[in-house]
Amino acid sequence: MIEFLWNLLSFIVALGILITVHEYGHFWVARKNGVKVHRFAIGFGKPLWRTCDKHGTEFVIAMIPLGGYVKMLDERVDDVDDADKHATFNSKTVYQRIAIVAAGPLANFLFAIVAFYLMFILGMPSVKPVIGQITPSSIAEQALLTPNSEIVEVAGQHTIDWQAVNLALIANMGEETIGIKIRSSDSASVREYQLNTTDWQFSPEKQSAIESIGLRPYMPKTYTEIALVEENSPADKAGLQESDQILAIENEKIKDNWHKFTELIKSYPNQTIVLDVERAGKLLTIDVTPQARDVNGKTVGYLGLAPKVDPYPKAYQIEISYGIFDALTQSLVKTWQLVTLSFDMIGKLLTGDVSVKNLSGPIAIAQGAGDHAGYGFVYFLGFLALISINLGIINILPVPVLDGGHLVYYFIELLTGKPVSEKVQEIGFKFGTLAILGLMSIALFNDLSRL
Repeated sequence: MIEFLWNLLSFIVALGILITVHEYGHFWVARKNGVKVHRFAIGFGKPLWRTCDKHGTEFVIAMIPLGGYVKMLDERVDDVDDADKHATFNSKTVYQRIAIVAAGPLANFLFAIVAFYLMFILGMPSVKPVIGQITPSSIAEQALLTPNSEIVEVAGQHTIDWQAVNLALIANMGEETIGIKIRSSDSASVREYQLNTTDWQFSPEKQSAIESIGLRPYMPKTYTEIALVEENSPADKAGLQESDQILAIENEKIKDNWHKFTELIKSYPNQTIVLDVERAGKLLTIDVTPQARDVNGKTVGYLGLAPKVDPYPKAYQIEISYGIFDALTQSLVKTWQLVTLSFDMIGKLLTGDVSVKNLSGPIAIAQGAGDHAGYGFVYFLGFLALISINLGIINILPVPVLDGGHLVYYFIELLTGKPVSEKVQEIGFKFGTLAILGLMSIALFNDLSRL
């Protein structure tokens, strides 16, 4: 329940910020072009808060935080006095209308640049992309990649961390081969390998691009020796102690396999199980009942233990940070990379190279918001930047009802010298609404199917 509320709060904060940025883009440019704005609304439905400024614009925060709008004076929908006709949206030149409509998505892109800039200035802890394990018979094994080597480049793109590796792989989906440069652990030299991706099957809803080619990031060794027992947890109540060595669960041996241990515990919510434990050289059997917890819609068992873990090698640790000028360059590069990648993914969705199962909706966004907010402010900034870019791209698509659809109408007006008829716009609006509702339904279905 606490996780759900945290995700919900993070989702509302993230979406509220990004919708405000988007709508403020429309609002600011409209004001600069002399258009009267009736209302600036964040959310839909019953207003929770409202106020007015000296220009008569009403600012509203409404109950349903899934969008927003800027209502401008327009003769097509309002009764306008002759004295106010100069302040209507429809009275402005086509170039002014293009600027007002395009300002929303552009504001989202600008926000992403600023967010990435702050992220790079503050610095973000990360780790080098050092290979830990390679899945047998995988693309990575066939390419003769080896554990404990560092990935320095993928398809010509420098890879400073695992996120960079993942993005570079995704950007090259559909290619028959992908070049990857590796620095081995016992040599300073760099060697290039070719990944045969002709039959590469990648389902982002199930695994990362890295995992799909058979790579597992390096992780320090984790033991089944208890390093911490959470107070008042099921483990604490059962009498488990720090330095206890867990040997088996229900007679299934799990010594020094913490991953197997946690997966088994998850499978026993509210069920009493027997642990074989070694304490100060003595063998004990301890009955414990994992507490049932809801994690992403699934009921799993929870004990409240932390394991002993070897320290992460300092040589593998990095902090991604830049000076004030380099940070600006890197934020522009990062934003451009994600914009082009997003358009590339849209193209592959249309051609069928990427499944619609990869679309994510509000549930996935809420989970992502909660996770990144929990990691810290810098990570949340990066998440906001990513979602802001996607919000900008979605709105600029040439679909009637979106900003991009209106821009198409205005460009047609520029070419023909006359505006698109209201009847054509109305038909386009209906088709656009159906298309958006269809995509939203698919995204929501995907979210629910992953729970």
